[in-house]
Amino acid sequence: MSSKSAQRVAAATIAAIATPPGRGAIAIVRISGEQTRAIAARVFVSREPLRDRMAVLGTIVGRDGAALDEGLGLFFAAPRSYTGEDVLELHVHGSPAVASETLLAALAAGARLAEPGEFTRRAFLAGKLDLCAAEAVGDLIAAEHRSQARAAAARLGGGLAREVEQLRARLQTLLEELAAALDFPDEVEAPDAAVLASRIDEVRARIAELIARSERGRIVREGVSVAIVGAPNAGKSSLLNALLGDERALVSELAGTTRDTIEETLALDGFEARLIDTAGIRAGADRLESAGIERSQAALAGARIALVVVDASQAPSAEAQSLLERTRERERIVFYNKGDLGRAGYDSRDEAEADAILGSVFEETALDAVRAALCTLVLRGETPDFERAHIAGARQLAAAIEARRALTLALEALASQAPVDVISGDLLTAVAALGALTGHAAGEAVLDGIFARFCIGK
Repeated sequence: MSSKSAQRVAAATIAAIATPPGRGAIAIVRISGEQTRAIAARVFVSREPLRDRMAVLGTIVGRDGAALDEGLGLFFAAPRSYTGEDVLELHVHGSPAVASETLLAALAAGARLAEPGEFTRRAFLAGKLDLCAAEAVGDLIAAEHRSQARAAAARLGGGLAREVEQLRARLQTLLEELAAALDFPDEVEAPDAAVLASRIDEVRARIAELIARSERGRIVREGVSVAIVGAPNAGKSSLLNALLGDERALVSELAGTTRDTIEETLALDGFEARLIDTAGIRAGADRLESAGIERSQAALAGARIALVVVDASQAPSAEAQSLLERTRERERIVFYNKGDLGRAGYDSRDEAEADAILGSVFEETALDAVRAALCTLVLRGETPDFERAHIAGARQLAAAIEARRALTLALEALASQAPVDVISGDLLTAVAALGALTGHAAGEAVLDGIFARFCIGK
C-alpha cells in the first residue's frame, strides 16, 4: 500500500447508504473506520451492547437527539470485516427519508460521506481483496443476467489472481536463478539457455491462453451488438418483437414505419445480444425516412453481427439484393421471413446465402433457429466455462499483452544466442505487468479509475 493510500484510509470514518434508492422493506446505512464505535454510541441506543457479528435491536437517534426509527445494529470488528476496519450496518425501515436522516446523523457524529467504491477500495488496500476480485465486485453489481453474474462470481473468488500469481512466481524464480548466477559465477552455474527458453515459453503460452479467453469473458461481460437490417416491410420489427416476446417496436404494413433505431437486449445461453432494429433501407425515401436510413447504415457498420431479414415470399428487391451482397464479407445471419406466405425469394437465393434460415416470425421453430445461429456465431460452438475466471476489461487485457510481449522479446534474445542474463530486463517487465494485472503494482490513478464506476455504498 502506498503512503498516500494509507493516509487516505486512515483519514476518516466513512458512511453511506448501501441499498438502492427508493422505498423498500429495509434500508442499510454502512459505516467504516476507526471512529465507528464512537459514532455508534451517538446514533444507536440499545439495551444490550453491540457485539461482533450479532444483530442488536435498538433505536436510531437523529441529529437532534430525537428517536428516528427502531432498527438493527450489526457490528463487524476489525479486522474480520469487509473493509478490514470496524464496520457498523444500521438496518432501518426502507423509507428514503429515514435512510437519509440516519446517514445525516452518522455524518453529524463524525463520519464523512464515502466516495464511490470506497468501501471496496479499503477492502483492497487492507488485503481483503485482490484488484481482480475488486473489479469483479463492480461487475457483479452491474450484472443484468445470470451469465454475467456467474462470470463475475468466478473472478470474485480469486481464481484469476491465483492463476496470474502462479505465473508471476515462476518468472520471479527464473530471475532469482539468473541473479544468483550473475552474482556468484564461481559457485552458481548459469541456467541452460534451452531449458530457460522452454520454461519461459510455458509461461508465455499460459498468458496467451488467458488473452484468448479474454474475448469470451468480454462477450459475457459486455454482450454483442446485432443490427437487424433489411428492406422496408421485410419484417425486421416483427422479428425484434418475436425474439423479445414483447411488442417493443411498432409494426405496420406501410413501408417506412420505422424511422429510428430501437435497441433492446436479448438474453441468450451465455451472453446478451443487443438487438438494434433499424429503418428499412431503400432508395427514394423522404427526408425524415432518409435520416432514419442513415442511422441504419451507421448501426450496421458498428454492429458485431448483421441479422439480414429478407422477404422470402417474393423475388428480392434491388435494395435487398444490394444489402445481401454488402454483408457477405462480415459476420451475419440471413433470415428469409414470411416463409408461410411463399418461398420464391428463398428458392432464388444465391449460393452465398445457402445457409440462410427460412421461416416466419410467427413460427417458434424459426425463432429458435435464429437464436441458435446467434449462439453458434458468437460462441463458435463452445459452452462458456463460467467457473473459470476470465480476464475482464481493457486494463487487465493490456497488462497480459504487455507480459506476453516482454516474454516474446526474451525468447527472441535467447534464440539469437545472446548471454542469458540479458533477458533479465524483459522478465522484470513481464513480472511488473502481471503484478499490475492483479494489483500489486497499481497506482493511484488506476485505482481511481476502477473504483469511480462503483456505487457510493459499495
